[in-house]
Amino acid sequence: MEKYILITGASSGLGKETAVKLAQDGYKVFAGVRKAEDKEALEAISHNITAVFLDVTCEESINSAFEQISQKTNSLFALVNNAGVALAGPVEYITIDILKKQFDINVFGAIRVAQKALPFMKDSDDSRIINISSMSSYGIFPFISPYCVSKRALDMFFNSLYIECKMPNLKIISIKPGVVKTPIWNKSLAECEKNLEHLCEEGKKKYEREIDFLMANAGKNNDKGLEPSDIANLISKILKEKNPKLSYNIGNDSYFARALSVFPQRIVNFLVKYGLKKRIG
Repeated sequence: MEKYILITGASSGLGKETAVKLAQDGYKVFAGVRKAEDKEALEAISHNITAVFLDVTCEESINSAFEQISQKTNSLFALVNNAGVALAGPVEYITIDILKKQFDINVFGAIRVAQKALPFMKDSDDSRIINISSMSSYGIFPFISPYCVSKRALDMFFNSLYIECKMPNLKIISIKPGVVKTPIWNKSLAECEKNLEHLCEEGKKKYEREIDFLMANAGKNNDKGLEPSDIANLISKILKEKNPKLSYNIGNDSYFARALSVFPQRIVNFLVKYGLKKRIG
């Protein structure tokens, strides 16, 4: 029996790698994209991939995508919520508009898509929602608090869904990777540069060294860390497991973040501030 999977944010990086891997596994994959060239490129890779135009911040786009999905199937085996962006800035000066944008994509977008997907899962004897969270959900990373908070909120919302939902065979899984070599960093750098242009002069002067460090470190993340295929392989494994765990860490930095997060907050704060000071100089 064919199993259908929807992946959001599948144009590049982790999402694209996952779409290709799952198509190779024999799943029928609906890959969410926003550009015609990405649709053509993905569908050329495998006959098991159908790209659908999907902007997670737009109800009309989501409705249109599910109309296309319903033409092929009325049943989804899995939803992989991958679409996301990382926004940054000092809390003292960050604008509410930036926070709204961060949540609209990373949290509300995932919820919008899940609410549309659940009716396609209600008759399944085994369905899954996999959320690409982050080690940042442990909340120990300064100056990327919008991203940290959005990933923590994503985990909390979907844990509530798991408890509340009257679909006993629905499994909801959170994957918390460490740094991954993915275009999200370039995209996020462009967003951050645009946002920081509007930072007041007082804020720029006060946090100049921290902002420079943040931008330089984000740029390095394009070339270090986990490969997107590492996450794609984990997702493939989770989909095949009868009883997957509710949460998976992957990457040494992710395990370190989890371990550090269990210490008293005063100790965590001291260690993070000390580490940041040493790295900035």
